[in-house]
Amino acid sequence: MTVNTPTPTPVRKQSVWRRLPVVHQLSQSVGIQRGMLVTGLVLTALFVLTALFAPLLAPYGYSQLRDESGAFGAQRPPSAEHLFGTTVGGYDVLSRVIWGAQTALSVVVVAVLLSIFAGVALGLISGYFGGWLDRILVVICDAIYAFPTLLLAIVMSIAISGGQSSLWGGILAAAISITVVFIPQYFRVIRAETVRIKSEAYVESAKVVGTGNIRIMFRHVLRNATRTLPLIFTLNASEAILTLAGLGFLGFGIEPTSASEWGFDLNKALSDVSSGIWWTSIPVGVALVLAVLGMTLVGESLNDLADPRLRGRRAVAASSGTVAETSVVPGGSLTAGPGGLAGLENEGRS
Repeated sequence: MTVNTPTPTPVRKQSVWRRLPVVHQLSQSVGIQRGMLVTGLVLTALFVLTALFAPLLAPYGYSQLRDESGAFGAQRPPSAEHLFGTTVGGYDVLSRVIWGAQTALSVVVVAVLLSIFAGVALGLISGYFGGWLDRILVVICDAIYAFPTLLLAIVMSIAISGGQSSLWGGILAAAISITVVFIPQYFRVIRAETVRIKSEAYVESAKVVGTGNIRIMFRHVLRNATRTLPLIFTLNASEAILTLAGLGFLGFGIEPTSASEWGFDLNKALSDVSSGIWWTSIPVGVALVLAVLGMTLVGESLNDLADPRLRGRRAVAASSGTVAETSVVPGGSLTAGPGGLAGLENEGRS
């Protein structure tokens, strides 16, 4: 008697491209979730590309007031020369919006990178060694976290640059101000993960064989504790843009002759709104909303996809395989075809 052994189905390995962070999540998403992620990626890419190619896209400089035909003039309506008109200060609105994207991206990159390095280092040291150092760092970060974000950023901006400064001075001042606000978030996440990971068996085994604490921290703990950082990064990037706009709106940002900043332009456009001059505020406000919306959608989508309970059922089935086909149950596998659930029902009746 010959027994036919079923040939196992080969497991296909995912390509390197599909294992990339955002691409992997995009393949898992379905329905509205995928639409949100794609919309966020498109808006974020548009914001980044506008910032990178601002010198090529902007028709004028961010502080340019005249060209070969003469001065631009204040509060000029949209025209062929100025597609979005001019501001009360005589600047081209479209150019200010495009150059403002570059300023916002610079502050976001510097602020988030500084926050990650400082927050990860402090959280790793605090969670791994514990003791009195851990208690002091926890109290300090909790005290910082208790302050309102914008108020703390204003205080730090005044302390660093006196409220206003040059281009790179203002970018560094705004970035450091935002960094102080974001450090407790990274500190909390990394510390909690470090406390959990240092009690794992492989960490204890590394200690038994004589591995040093520094090697364990960076080789074993750090690699496993930073998996959630991309989620925090995308959410904090949108918050950094809003904090920068808030500083500029209140007059603690970058000087208009040093760089273009959306919050400052919105502040100067307040008086124009009541006079029926819409073109000095709407383009700037729309650019700010779209940039923040894009990064927020990406962050929220990645956050949802990181939780298996919030994924769509098709994504879970595709990523984990069909469990029913491999289950051993009386009467065969639990499938909807012939011999599946129907076969079980017929067997039960007989």
